[in-house]
Parts: sequence; C-alpha cells; structure tokens
Amino acid sequence: MPAVAAACLLAASTVLAFFSGGFYTEPRVLAAIGLWLLVLGLALAGPAPLPRSRPGRLAAGGLALLAAWSALSIAWAPLGGPAGESLQRLLLYLGALLVAVGALRSPAAMRAVELALAAGSLVVIGYGLAGRLLPDVLELARSQSAGGRLEQPITYWNAEGALAAIGLILCARLAGDHRRATAVRAAAAAAAAPLGAGVYLSYSRGALAVAVLGLVTLVALLPSRAQLRAALVALATGVAAAACASAFPGVAALAGTQRARDGAIVLAILVALGVAAALVTARDRSPDLPLPRARRLGPVAAALVAAAALGLVAGGLSERPTAAELSAGAGAGRLTTVSSNRYEYWRVGVQAFAEHPLDGLGAGGFRVAWLQERPIAEAVRDVHSLELEIAAELGLPGLLAFALAVAGVVAAARRALARDRAMAAGWCAALLAWFLHASIDWDWQLPAVTLPAIVLAGALLALAEPA
Repeated sequence: MPAVAAACLLAASTVLAFFSGGFYTEPRVLAAIGLWLLVLGLALAGPAPLPRSRPGRLAAGGLALLAAWSALSIAWAPLGGPAGESLQRLLLYLGALLVAVGALRSPAAMRAVELALAAGSLVVIGYGLAGRLLPDVLELARSQSAGGRLEQPITYWNAEGALAAIGLILCARLAGDHRRATAVRAAAAAAAAPLGAGVYLSYSRGALAVAVLGLVTLVALLPSRAQLRAALVALATGVAAAACASAFPGVAALAGTQRARDGAIVLAILVALGVAAALVTARDRSPDLPLPRARRLGPVAAALVAAAALGLVAGGLSERPTAAELSAGAGAGRLTTVSSNRYEYWRVGVQAFAEHPLDGLGAGGFRVAWLQERPIAEAVRDVHSLELEIAAELGLPGLLAFALAVAGVVAAARRALARDRAMAAGWCAALLAWFLHASIDWDWQLPAVTLPAIVLAGALLALAEPA
C-alpha cells in the first residue's frame, strides 16, 4: 500500500497540470477524494499516516487548523462558492501532506521524490514547449492575456515559470548527487536545457529570481565541489537555452511567419545543449570534496534571499507602472522592470486585514473587497501573496495557523538536514523557491504548483521522524 500511495502522490501534480493546473472544481475535488482514500488505505494497512515527531505534528496541526478556521469563516464570507473552493484546496493539501508522511518513510520512496517531481516538471514544461518548437505537430490553445508567454498546460505563465524553476533546482541536485547512477545524473543535467527555457519563456521575474536563489541555497546547504559543478552546469545550460530561445521570435513571442523553422532550430539547439550538459556531467570523475570556507555560504545565501525579497517588494511598492510598461507585460520587456499592478492588490489586502484583523473577510472574500476598493479597473480574485491573502481573508487566527505549519516544516527541515543532508538539501532548496514565489503570486490556488511543495514538506517531516 505505501508504494502505491507514493506513486499516486508523486504523479498527482503532473496529472493536475493538464487540467488547468487543478484550478477548477472537478479535478481538484477528484484529486482530494483520491488522496483521502489513500489516507484511509494507509491507516487501515498501518501504521497510521500521522506524523511521529513534534515538528510533524505542528505542521499537520497548523494546516488542519487553517482548514478548520477556513470552514468556519464560510459563515461570514461574502460569497459561498469561493469560500467552499478555498476549503477544498486546504483539504486537498492536508490529505497530500498526510499521504506524504505515511508513504515516503522508506529510503526507496525518499530517493524517488526528487526524481519523480523533476520528471513531472519536465513533462509539463516539455509539453508547453512542444507547441512552440513543433507548431505543425502540436497546436496549443493561447489566451489573449498570455501574449507570447509560456502558459500551457497550466494556463498561467507565472505558475509555469515557478514549476520550471522547481524542476531546475531538483535536476541540479540530482546531477550533483554521486550516489545516483551516472545515467540519472546525466539525464538530470540534460533536462536543465528545456527547464531553463521554460523559466525564461514564462517571462516571470519571480520565477527567474527563485530559480537562481534556489540554486544558491542548494550549494549553501550542500557545499561540495560536485554540487557546485552541477549547479553551475544547470545554470549555464539554462541561460544558454534561454538566450537561444529569445533570438527566434517564433519561439520567444509566437510571432512571425517562420514559426516552424524557428521551432526546429531552437529544438536542435536545446538537444545539443542537453547532450553537452549530459556529457560534461557523465565524464566528471573528480572526487566530491567539500568547498573551502563552506560555513560562510549559509549566511551569504540567507542574505541574498532576504535582499532579493525585500528589494522586490520595496522597489515595487514605490513604483506606479505606466500604461506603456503594463502593455509590455506579455513579453520579454517585463523582465527589465518591477512595475506591476500586484502592489495595488497588496494594498487592498493590507487594508482588508487592518479593518478585519480578528476574523478576516472570510475565505475567498478578497475578490469582493477588491471590487469595492480597487484603484484601477482590473478584475482579480487573489491578493497574489499567500501570506497577505491569509491575513486579509482569515485574519490573525489564520495567520497563526499558517505560522504553526511553516514553523513545523522549518523545524523538520533542520532535523532532516542533520540526519541526511545529502537527501534533504534539494528538497529544502526547491521548497524555499516555491515559498518565495507563492509569497508574490497565487500559486496556492494552483495545485499543480503547490502539491510538489506539499510533497517535499511531507518528505522532510518523514525524514525528520525518530528512527
């Protein structure tokens, strides 16, 4: 039973990606039912899929409290439908966390986590790229708001970029893990080419930032020469793939009359880059030695993460985007500015929290507050920040429950790193990348992007448990 549950869990996010990322009700509810059936099956097969450590109980308890408070808030939420959807997502994530804890306790299951999630991200991003590289073979739907950005199959470009960034980080860890077979390491290095192109073609500034920060964090957590080489190979391959894709308008912007020709050229370049990265990785026989002055890398990485997060928020809050800047938001031009309407969403969210600090607006209530208070004529549903959305809709009780869940995962991560740093480092780096991106976007509403993070959190809880 644990093996079946692990396989279903690790495949769930990839499957949901092909149903608009799990954003709509039917696939999300079906996934939640399936996961809770797995929880029941694991409970019957024994032992129960409940955390055995204090950090694990804190994380699961915090998420359960968040779901319970969300359910109570339906009583005062302005709209019942969105409130119910918020509760459905929380139940889905709670079920996934319990399945992860129960099914990923064995060493074999733990070793499969990085491989399965990296492969899943490659499948999703590869499918989206196929519509650009092989337009005569696969013609994908395009939304007007996406412009030339990579959006399929999740249907939201920033989410595509975030998933590609998570996959890139996990592939860098696989490529630098000398305990893996050479073929696995080489394949992971080769995957950096399409994943790097996917990060760039989403034109998501946040995805680009968290991809780099995730690679820096990975090396800081596992300061070895092998991991540094693997991270540099992944970064160089991804940057080269992005540069090549940007040079051909048929791929970069879905424009021009030579889309098939541009796609074929870029496809050949991506294959060549992947082969080169695989060969460099496979031929690397040098010993895996620790980096000099490794203790300094942790504080440096933490400072970089904090500076990047604060700089993005502070810089954006001080700006007011012009019409010309916003019109460039669907292309590569958006990478040169931090201007965004996102900061207006945040202001309304903060105002809602200030007015309802104890109870919040109610689950799913931000969209109503936005229509009442919006300073610009734009319809949005979410605050575009997980923490601010919880504050606005669920108030201080929701923030406290969320803080308990995060604290439990952080404590488990510290224990897991102390127990098996080589196993946990990639999980922590990818999870941090997701958390940073979810803090500035609406990843929480897309299970295809959030479920990998829940799985990584559950794996950390399982690894942190007493033997």
